[in-house]
Amino acid sequence: MRHILVLGASGFVGSHLVPLLLQQGHQVRVAGRRPEGLAQRGWAADRVRADVLEPETLEAALAGIEVVYYLVHAMTEGDGYGERESQGARNVAAAAHAAGVARIIYLGALRPEQADSTHLRSRSATGAALRAGSVPLTEIGAPVIIGPGSAAFEVMRDLLYHLPLMVTPKWVRSKMAPIALPDLLHYLIGVLERPESVGRHYNVSGPEILSYEQQIHRFAAFIGRRIRIVPVPLLSPGLSARWLRWITSVPTGIAKALVGGLKQDLLADDRAIRALLPRRRMGFDEAVRWSLAQEREHIAEQTPALAPVLRRRWRPAFSFYPKRDGARAVIDAPPAQVWSVINQIGAAPRYFAFDGLWRIREAMDAAIGGRGLSYYRRDPHELVAGDRIDSWTVAELQPQRRLSLLFGMKAPGMGGLSFELTPSGDQTQLSLTCWWYPQGVWGLLYWWALLPAHVLLFRRMVSNIERLALQGTPTPA
Repeated sequence: MRHILVLGASGFVGSHLVPLLLQQGHQVRVAGRRPEGLAQRGWAADRVRADVLEPETLEAALAGIEVVYYLVHAMTEGDGYGERESQGARNVAAAAHAAGVARIIYLGALRPEQADSTHLRSRSATGAALRAGSVPLTEIGAPVIIGPGSAAFEVMRDLLYHLPLMVTPKWVRSKMAPIALPDLLHYLIGVLERPESVGRHYNVSGPEILSYEQQIHRFAAFIGRRIRIVPVPLLSPGLSARWLRWITSVPTGIAKALVGGLKQDLLADDRAIRALLPRRRMGFDEAVRWSLAQEREHIAEQTPALAPVLRRRWRPAFSFYPKRDGARAVIDAPPAQVWSVINQIGAAPRYFAFDGLWRIREAMDAAIGGRGLSYYRRDPHELVAGDRIDSWTVAELQPQRRLSLLFGMKAPGMGGLSFELTPSGDQTQLSLTCWWYPQGVWGLLYWWALLPAHVLLFRRMVSNIERLALQGTPTPA
């Protein structure tokens, strides 16, 4: 048994690695900027707040730790993320030395010669910053990963379900040997038990060399869809990333980093890691089959409070990553007072803004056989999980903390509204989030068509909830 800290536990790889470490009997601590989000996972692990850019938060996170898994990246945080990643690595290297950590295991990327990708350069610089510290480093360079939540995998998935024809840049013909997530996890855990891996750098890969275009065609054949790909020379990686923002649900920063990294072949010599940790690796088709079988459960694990709903209503054509929009406000009132207003949704205040628009949408739903006009609320003053509010369902209820409503009208996808209250002294931060898993191209078009109305609607809802809370009454003016 080892005392292990996982930095980046909430990410794609970390969320799969932590349960395996726990199964092996290790004492695991998970760290994140929002530990309350990690608490929802239900892991039997210690939780601590830590931010690699805030050195003062690292001392407590690293206390008593023998091994650190470094899985942190900043690709979703906009321009300049490369320097932030390097600074975070320097901070962790220094704090790990002060805490007496014996070893750091870092998951990086492959290092093709003459790589001009910001993402790949940043991954390499992060490894160099960790290596420059006194704590021994084991670095694993990985190519495209096939697994539920992987950017490369989910971009392929969204493209296939959203488009019958793809006009793509020439980077789709770059060669790589994608690795299945279970194989990558095997290597990440395996080096922990092999002392000869300390201070070494290993590249890992899958057993097949394929272009991204070939992967898309193989994926399409596997799910029974036809796709035509037309490569053109005019789409730069920057334009490609912006295009992906509209076509897929993968976070824009991650999609941009993915495209930048695919400009050149990503081939690796993995003989050293295969000699150290022998394993029969999954081929591409087997990896896709495994990933699709795991998606529903992984979606549910990400939000345990909504897990029963997500498991029941999940469809293979849904995008893995939801589209999101919303609004927030800091209200000069305690959570109980704000909650008393939110708790009345669907009753006297209805939906706090633009009730006329809500009624038009409800009538449209009824016209196509939905229950939009089936107005109902069991109790005007109290809510419990499972209650119906008109066409909505109460999917999650934590009094004075969080209310999630599942959208019940007919639409190509699955979504809902979440109200979250965070106390801060005598004030309350209210966050309203609309989330939507598009189903195919129509689900994506549905989201973009309604987004302009959402921008106005949600901000007005939050504003009116604030006004009603300050009035001390849930009754609208």
